[in-house]
Amino acid sequence: MSPSPTPLYAAADVHGHRAEFLDALRAEGLADADGHWCGGRARLWMLGDYVDRGPDGIGVIEDIRRLAAQARDAGGQVGALLGNHEVQLLAAHRFGTAPVPGWNQPGGFHGGWVRFGGQETDLRRLTPSHLDWLAALPAAVLVEGHLLVHSDTTQYLELGTSLTAVNTAAAEALADERPEAWLEFSRLMSSRGSFRGARAADPHDPVARVLDALGGTVLVHGHSTLTGHFGIPPEHLREALRYAGGRVLAIDGGVYEGGRILLTRLL
Repeated sequence: MSPSPTPLYAAADVHGHRAEFLDALRAEGLADADGHWCGGRARLWMLGDYVDRGPDGIGVIEDIRRLAAQARDAGGQVGALLGNHEVQLLAAHRFGTAPVPGWNQPGGFHGGWVRFGGQETDLRRLTPSHLDWLAALPAAVLVEGHLLVHSDTTQYLELGTSLTAVNTAAAEALADERPEAWLEFSRLMSSRGSFRGARAADPHDPVARVLDALGGTVLVHGHSTLTGHFGIPPEHLREALRYAGGRVLAIDGGVYEGGRILLTRLL
């Protein structure tokens, strides 16, 4: 008999809901009563959008960083991806209220960030250590056949046609000095809905295009809430949604819309 795989979990779109995040970890046996890692060798990947919309985005980032260190010491792993709200927060920090070429948004990046749920307390509490951590987050990872991304979009292929190319391009975008480059990257990361109604028999199947380029047999994403974008009432929300012929898994439980954080076991 082959050994059982090391447990693999994913969660997405905590959006500053720190208490709900820790409760979800405790319920799955990955954190103890004090919020410390107790998952042993288990692996957990966070799929972006730690900040905005909720009360304590910086606290969520600090929890993820602390849990990552504790999991590493125990032989496990806590990893994190870049989400569109991290990009928007970084843009607000870097460019403030300056006008953005090509975007008629009052207050520039700061104004747009506030409009999409930005919390001034998150912006004020950013430290150089937080900024370095955010700038180093990958846009996509492949873990045992699961392609993990933040957004349900084919736009990742605009960054590159391999996993390495996508992550290199994302890092370069975050280092770019031009506000128009940040605007384009933010738009790309905010795109959604590419896989709804996708069929493997379609020669232009978007799921196959992404999986063939970046790897994996199942694409796992957050970003588009099951409550608001897939129409599942919060009171009926129990688990992640598998769609597109079982090849795509949506795990954003819409915690800021009255839903919940779905800590989803993948393996």
